Amino acid sequence: MIIDPRYNELADGLTGFSIELKKGERVLIDAFDVPDAMVIALVRAIHRRGAHPYVQLHRARVTRELVLGAEEAQYAPLAKVEKQRMESVDAYIALRGSDNIFESSDVPADRVRLVSRLMKPVLDHRVNKTKWVVLRWPTSAMAQQAAMSTEAFEDFYFRVCTLDYRRMIPGMKALADLMSKADRVHIKGPGTDLSFSIKGIGAKECGGQRNIPDGEVFSCPVRDSVEGHIQYNAPTVYLGSSFDQIRLAFKQGKIVEATSSNTKRLNEILDSDPGARYIGEFAIGFNPHILEPMRDILFDEKIAGSFHFTPGQAYEDCGNGNKSQVHWDMVCMQRPEHGGGEIWFDGKLIRKDGLFVPKALQKLNPDYLLGSKK
Repeated sequence: MIIDPRYNELADGLTGFSIELKKGERVLIDAFDVPDAMVIALVRAIHRRGAHPYVQLHRARVTRELVLGAEEAQYAPLAKVEKQRMESVDAYIALRGSDNIFESSDVPADRVRLVSRLMKPVLDHRVNKTKWVVLRWPTSAMAQQAAMSTEAFEDFYFRVCTLDYRRMIPGMKALADLMSKADRVHIKGPGTDLSFSIKGIGAKECGGQRNIPDGEVFSCPVRDSVEGHIQYNAPTVYLGSSFDQIRLAFKQGKIVEATSSNTKRLNEILDSDPGARYIGEFAIGFNPHILEPMRDILFDEKIAGSFHFTPGQAYEDCGNGNKSQVHWDMVCMQRPEHGGGEIWFDGKLIRKDGLFVPKALQKLNPDYLLGSKK
């Protein structure tokens, strides 16, 4: 089979830079509505590195049908099998490409919660115990979400996903070091006045080795420290439902008020379990190619000049111990065209209107990452 050269370039980056695949390692490829040619490109790239590929193919409409009738007796045994499978591999690559991001929007919330709860140990093992990378696959639906032609979006997609992520390393390290030493964070912007502590949590750089596209540094609030309110300005899709203009209010770390264009469904999700109303991640995004939201979180959470503040499960790395079946990355953009905003650490201005202020962090600003400034 003749493979698009862009597929081969992406496959080489995923198996080389992203998961640093070694000879003899076992890799599970989870492909959701992805062209066979891309899966084959990955299989070939894995074989070239002397590793062992395993492939699992998924179709969104089939998955929806399974979840519609989900029962404990059906999914409990499946979860055991999937956890054993995940425990048997060293690395994991997932590509997700469906033409309908709302395919699961009519699945009852109780069925979704059941499946999420039972499959959570599989997700936890994958996130914490394997080398992994997850990415979307370009579709005409994604192009429509981005208000672009299919051809233009594909060009954008491969440009973003094959970015030289090594260029991010110096700035990411400086930001992670600064966040690791910080205590009080204060975020201000239209509809937002939020304060919390990240003391003792630490921070982690994300530059192409977990998600593609990438470009963020994340930490986590001390669980009960969050006070104030936040107005998110990026639309979001979660569990097949769409939300705009989410506003959250906090008291002693807990979300005490939540409204949006879909307030009822928003609160249903936040009531999934006690941990869903606490924050499990605070991250700052800076991918210079991604400027506008497209209702796809793997892209939107990396928007240049954005941050995300995530209700639900915390990571084991740089976490606060919060447990939940929910992990919902909600995004706020702070560039001037989106209303601006400021991020302060311990009384020092770190980013204003989407641009980093301290000299060591200016290497994360778009002009540096795109190579126009040294």
